[in-house]
Amino acid sequence: MKIMEVPQFGPMFRFSDASIYWALHVLSDGRRLGRKKLSEMVGIGEGSMRRIIDTLKEWNFILVKQTGITITKAGQAFLNQIPIKVVDVELGGSTVGECSQSVLVMGVADKVHNGMQQRDAGIKAGAIGCTTVVIREGVLMIPPDWNIDERSPDLAYKIRKETGITQNDIIIVGSADTKILAIEAAINAAFELI
Repeated sequence: MKIMEVPQFGPMFRFSDASIYWALHVLSDGRRLGRKKLSEMVGIGEGSMRRIIDTLKEWNFILVKQTGITITKAGQAFLNQIPIKVVDVELGGSTVGECSQSVLVMGVADKVHNGMQQRDAGIKAGAIGCTTVVIREGVLMIPPDWNIDERSPDLAYKIRKETGITQNDIIIVGSADTKILAIEAAINAAFELI
Protein backbone atom coordinates (compact mmCIF):
# COMPACT_ATOMS: atom_id res chain seq x y z
CA MET A 1 0.00 0.00 0.00
CA LYS A 2 1.18 3.51 -0.80
CA ILE A 3 -0.12 6.53 1.09
CA MET A 4 2.17 9.20 -0.33
CA GLU A 5 4.05 9.11 -3.61
CA VAL A 6 7.73 10.01 -3.36
CA PRO A 7 8.62 12.75 -5.86
CA GLN A 8 11.06 11.72 -8.56
CA PHE A 9 13.11 14.90 -8.09
CA GLY A 10 13.88 17.09 -5.10
CA PRO A 11 14.90 16.29 -1.55
CA MET A 12 14.66 12.73 -0.32
CA PHE A 13 11.87 11.91 2.16
CA ARG A 14 13.19 10.94 5.59
CA PHE A 15 9.99 9.18 6.53
CA SER A 16 7.87 6.33 5.20
CA ASP A 17 4.22 5.54 4.70
CA ALA A 18 4.44 3.78 8.07
CA SER A 19 5.32 7.16 9.63
CA ILE A 20 2.22 8.73 8.08
CA TYR A 21 0.03 5.85 9.28
CA TRP A 22 1.51 6.02 12.78
CA ALA A 23 1.00 9.81 12.96
CA LEU A 24 -2.70 9.33 12.16
CA HIS A 25 -2.90 6.42 14.61
CA VAL A 26 -1.35 8.52 17.39
CA LEU A 27 -3.85 11.33 16.69
CA SER A 28 -6.80 8.93 16.48
CA ASP A 29 -7.34 8.91 20.25
CA GLY A 30 -8.60 12.51 20.01
CA ARG A 31 -5.71 14.22 21.81
CA ARG A 32 -4.33 17.53 20.57
CA LEU A 33 -0.61 17.33 19.98
CA GLY A 34 2.00 19.83 18.92
CA ARG A 35 4.30 19.13 15.98
CA LYS A 36 7.30 18.51 18.24
CA LYS A 37 5.49 15.99 20.43
CA LEU A 38 3.98 14.25 17.40
CA SER A 39 7.39 14.01 15.71
CA GLU A 40 8.84 12.47 18.90
CA MET A 41 6.02 9.92 19.10
CA VAL A 42 6.41 8.97 15.43
CA GLY A 43 10.20 8.96 15.65
CA ILE A 44 11.03 11.37 12.84
CA GLY A 45 12.51 14.87 12.70
CA GLU A 46 10.41 18.01 12.92
CA GLY A 47 11.13 18.90 9.29
CA SER A 48 9.78 15.54 8.12
CA MET A 49 6.80 15.93 10.44
CA ARG A 50 6.16 19.37 8.96
CA ARG A 51 5.96 17.75 5.49
CA ILE A 52 3.56 15.08 6.77
CA ILE A 53 1.41 17.68 8.55
CA ASP A 54 1.26 19.88 5.43
CA THR A 55 0.17 16.91 3.32
CA LEU A 56 -2.41 15.61 5.82
CA LYS A 57 -3.77 19.14 6.23
CA GLU A 58 -4.05 19.49 2.44
CA TRP A 59 -5.99 16.20 2.33
CA ASN A 60 -8.26 17.46 5.17
CA PHE A 61 -7.18 14.56 7.40
CA ILE A 62 -6.05 16.83 10.24
CA LEU A 63 -6.78 20.27 11.69
CA VAL A 64 -3.86 22.43 12.70
CA LYS A 65 -4.57 25.14 15.24
CA GLN A 66 -2.49 27.09 17.70
CA THR A 67 -3.69 24.70 20.42
CA GLY A 68 -2.42 21.65 18.53
CA ILE A 69 -3.08 19.11 15.80
CA THR A 70 -6.19 16.91 15.76
CA ILE A 71 -7.48 14.28 13.38
CA THR A 72 -10.63 15.06 11.36
CA LYS A 73 -13.53 12.73 10.57
CA ALA A 74 -12.06 12.30 7.07
CA GLY A 75 -8.69 11.39 8.59
CA GLN A 76 -10.33 8.91 10.97
CA ALA A 77 -12.33 7.40 8.08
CA PHE A 78 -9.14 7.03 6.02
CA LEU A 79 -7.35 5.37 8.94
CA ASN A 80 -10.29 3.03 9.58
CA GLN A 81 -10.41 1.83 5.96
CA ILE A 82 -6.81 0.59 6.15
CA PRO A 83 -7.09 -3.10 7.14
CA ILE A 84 -4.56 -2.80 9.97
CA LYS A 85 -5.30 -2.75 13.70
CA VAL A 86 -2.58 -1.98 16.22
CA VAL A 87 -2.59 -4.68 18.91
CA ASP A 88 -0.36 -5.38 21.89
CA VAL A 89 0.64 -9.02 21.93
CA GLU A 90 3.97 -10.30 23.20
CA LEU A 91 5.20 -13.54 21.67
CA GLY A 92 7.88 -14.09 24.30
CA GLY A 93 10.84 -16.09 23.00
CA SER A 94 9.47 -16.16 19.45
CA THR A 95 10.72 -12.64 18.77
CA VAL A 96 14.12 -10.99 18.96
CA GLY A 97 15.04 -7.50 20.13
CA GLU A 98 14.25 -5.49 23.24
CA CYS A 99 11.07 -3.89 21.88
CA SER A 100 8.19 -5.16 19.80
CA GLN A 101 4.98 -3.91 18.23
CA SER A 102 2.17 -6.04 16.87
CA VAL A 103 -0.35 -5.29 14.17
CA LEU A 104 -3.32 -7.34 13.03
CA VAL A 105 -3.61 -7.29 9.25
CA MET A 106 -7.06 -8.31 8.08
CA GLY A 107 -7.85 -10.46 5.08
CA VAL A 108 -4.32 -11.22 3.86
CA ALA A 109 -3.59 -14.69 5.27
CA ASP A 110 -3.54 -16.23 1.79
CA LYS A 111 -0.60 -13.94 0.86
CA VAL A 112 1.65 -15.31 3.63
CA HIS A 113 3.74 -18.34 2.76
CA ASN A 114 6.64 -18.84 5.15
CA GLY A 115 6.86 -15.42 6.86
CA MET A 116 10.23 -14.59 5.30
CA GLN A 117 8.82 -11.74 3.22
CA GLN A 118 7.51 -10.04 6.37
CA ARG A 119 10.80 -10.64 8.18
CA ASP A 120 12.72 -9.13 5.26
CA ALA A 121 10.40 -6.08 5.15
CA GLY A 122 11.05 -5.55 8.86
CA ILE A 123 14.80 -5.80 8.45
CA LYS A 124 14.66 -3.41 5.50
CA ALA A 125 12.89 -0.92 7.80
CA GLY A 126 15.82 -1.14 10.25
CA ALA A 127 14.48 -3.67 12.73
CA ILE A 128 15.97 -6.97 13.82
CA GLY A 129 13.03 -8.81 12.28
CA CYS A 130 9.32 -9.53 12.08
CA THR A 131 7.45 -12.59 13.24
CA THR A 132 4.23 -13.54 11.47
CA VAL A 133 1.33 -15.44 13.04
CA VAL A 134 -1.43 -17.05 10.95
CA ILE A 135 -4.26 -19.53 11.42
CA ARG A 136 -3.91 -22.59 9.20
CA GLU A 137 -6.67 -25.20 9.31
CA GLY A 138 -7.81 -23.77 12.65
CA VAL A 139 -4.33 -23.92 14.18
CA LEU A 140 -2.42 -20.81 15.27
CA MET A 141 0.98 -21.01 13.57
CA ILE A 142 4.22 -19.14 13.10
CA PRO A 143 5.00 -20.14 9.50
CA PRO A 144 6.10 -22.42 8.18
CA ASP A 145 5.41 -25.03 10.89
CA TRP A 146 5.65 -23.76 14.49
CA ASN A 147 2.34 -24.75 16.12
CA ILE A 148 1.53 -22.21 18.87
CA ASP A 149 -1.62 -24.11 19.95
CA GLU A 150 0.44 -27.21 20.64
CA ARG A 151 3.64 -25.69 22.01
CA SER A 152 2.20 -22.79 23.99
CA PRO A 153 -1.57 -23.12 24.51
CA ASP A 154 -1.72 -20.25 27.03
CA LEU A 155 -0.08 -17.90 24.53
CA ALA A 156 -2.38 -19.13 21.74
CA TYR A 157 -5.42 -18.44 23.91
CA LYS A 158 -4.09 -14.97 24.78
CA ILE A 159 -3.40 -14.12 21.12
CA ARG A 160 -6.89 -15.16 20.03
CA LYS A 161 -8.59 -13.38 22.93
CA GLU A 162 -6.66 -10.09 22.71
CA THR A 163 -6.55 -9.70 18.92
CA GLY A 164 -9.68 -11.33 17.55
CA ILE A 165 -7.59 -12.96 14.78
CA THR A 166 -9.63 -14.95 12.26
CA GLN A 167 -8.74 -17.50 9.59
CA ASN A 168 -8.19 -14.68 7.04
CA ASP A 169 -6.03 -12.43 9.24
CA ILE A 170 -2.39 -12.38 10.28
CA ILE A 171 -0.43 -10.77 13.08
CA ILE A 172 2.95 -9.22 12.36
CA VAL A 173 5.23 -8.52 15.30
CA GLY A 174 8.07 -6.12 14.54
CA SER A 175 11.12 -6.57 16.78
CA ALA A 176 13.89 -4.03 17.27
CA ASP A 177 16.14 -2.30 19.75
CA THR A 178 13.72 0.67 19.90
CA LYS A 179 9.94 0.91 19.97
CA ILE A 180 9.92 3.25 16.95
CA LEU A 181 11.86 0.77 14.79
CA ALA A 182 9.57 -2.07 15.91
CA ILE A 183 6.52 0.00 14.91
CA GLU A 184 8.08 0.92 11.56
CA ALA A 185 8.93 -2.73 10.86
CA ALA A 186 5.48 -4.10 11.65
CA ILE A 187 3.62 -1.45 9.67
CA ASN A 188 5.97 -1.59 6.66
CA ALA A 189 5.63 -5.39 6.55
CA ALA A 190 1.84 -5.00 6.73
CA PHE A 191 1.82 -2.41 3.95
CA GLU A 192 3.61 -4.84 1.64
CA LEU A 193 0.62 -7.19 1.95
CA ILE A 194 -2.24 -4.73 1.42
